[in-house]
Amino acid sequence: MDAGFSEAPATGAGDPISEEEALRRLRLSDDPSAQYYAAWWLGRNRSTHPDAVPLLQEALRQRRSRDIGAGVEENAVARNAARALGKLAPAAHVAIADLLATLDDDDHGLREAAARALGELRAEAAVLPLQRRLASGPSVAGAQQPGTPRLVEPCEALLEALGDIGVATPEVVAVIEPFVEHERPLIRSAASRALLQLTGDRRWGEQLVALLQHQQLQVRRAALMDLGGAGWRESLEPIAATLAENSLKLIALRGLVENRELSLEAVATAGPDASTVAVLEVMDGLL
Repeated sequence: MDAGFSEAPATGAGDPISEEEALRRLRLSDDPSAQYYAAWWLGRNRSTHPDAVPLLQEALRQRRSRDIGAGVEENAVARNAARALGKLAPAAHVAIADLLATLDDDDHGLREAAARALGELRAEAAVLPLQRRLASGPSVAGAQQPGTPRLVEPCEALLEALGDIGVATPEVVAVIEPFVEHERPLIRSAASRALLQLTGDRRWGEQLVALLQHQQLQVRRAALMDLGGAGWRESLEPIAATLAENSLKLIALRGLVENRELSLEAVATAGPDASTVAVLEVMDGLL
């Protein structure tokens, strides 16, 4: 579940701006705070300007030392650039090679952002690199790093990317399956989502539904987003009954519609089928 790109970055450069201003700021290689917000803005607003993707590629390639000032941490601009590129398909397909190279970066957060972007871009070239990073399994790739809550690899993002890309070979499924036994429920949720997307096997959907009953709100939120991301219609009633914010339930329910390759706009034009009507009725009840 990627919840890190929906809100504006908390920097002094965060006042509302135009597309031209965002592009201007992204060119300011000596002002990382300005670049950080600009990269976020271009992704959040799905910029179609021809300069957006090339400038984001340049920002992605930036590597900075610590202590760069203005509250922007090491490689933060590159992370926001990766996140933005994931939002700008199809134009950002030209950046897939840059994102693939970033999967080998030492920065854990940058690898995570690149993996999510590659998933959003449905980059089939990323399948083998993603597999390799997960191949050592929960005991190595999924082990906790000493002195930090982070895992050795950003497993949640890597797993979700494989599910989103959709290459359902036996090798991909075999790499993902061990992670449904991971000690962390968020990793189990991501693995179940990916397997549900790749195989359509209802047992993975049932595992996600079971996580909707988890005692931790963070886990229930993740399972909501993963069910919506997978578009599993059989989770309609459990989603509606989950003890979580209605706003998140609505996002998940929207996913049940849109991940059937039928957007809400298309539903309004062509008319919904019976199962879509049921989803829309539940959404109306939550509003």
